[in-house]
Amino acid sequence: MRGLEGRRVILTGGASGIGRATALRLMEEGCIVGIFDLDLAGAVETINQGINAKGQGFAFSCDISDHKAVTAAVDAFETDVGPVELLANVAGWDRPIAFTETDLQFWDKVISINLYGPLNLHHVVLPRMAQRGFGRVVNVSSDAGRVGSSGEAVYSACKGGIIAFTKTVAREMARKGIILNVIAPGPTDTPLFDEFAKSSPSGGKIAEGLARAIPLGRLGLPADYPGTIAFLLSDDAAFITGQTISVSGGLTMHG
Repeated sequence: MRGLEGRRVILTGGASGIGRATALRLMEEGCIVGIFDLDLAGAVETINQGINAKGQGFAFSCDISDHKAVTAAVDAFETDVGPVELLANVAGWDRPIAFTETDLQFWDKVISINLYGPLNLHHVVLPRMAQRGFGRVVNVSSDAGRVGSSGEAVYSACKGGIIAFTKTVAREMARKGIILNVIAPGPTDTPLFDEFAKSSPSGGKIAEGLARAIPLGRLGLPADYPGTIAFLLSDDAAFITGQTISVSGGLTMHG
């Protein structure tokens, strides 16, 4: 895709799942990718898998829910790699629990990762992009944030918030040379989904039911998303901002 080779990218959650697949795709496109993840060993493994790609990868241990930690990691990235040009917020976490059975501790964990994490990255990175007059951001939300998802009330609230936040900031930053967009995956076969399914007595049946409900007949795979993310970060999407694209096999269709 046009305009990705040599671009410097910060990507969260690149130690596994969609984040790993996206980091590898961006490295294939020639990007210099800084992976921010608490799982440093997983991030290093991602980089090792992409060792023959045109681009490069760097691993940074970072708790995205901690604003000071994010600032330190971005500073380290810019010292080691150079000014950040692209940002992909992929990291996420949840567990299926009916809302009335949740507690404040659970809310805090879900919100700190899925909402405060991206907010922290934007708060640290956007002023730097604005000062340089260029930046592109892709936030990974979820179709749970568009249509809801049983057992994921707080997660859905966070993901819906990310969609609204992205639209708002896209308006605020447009004249500063920064574009922001969202992709909304549907149910996806990742380590997080495995954990999700195992925590429910009917986890296997849930996966089968979701696959039947998806018009294309299967759960998503991590490899289904990096192309869309790469496109939205590339020059091919330079006139697209504030948009949300569902990548869900047709489970949700918006026009």
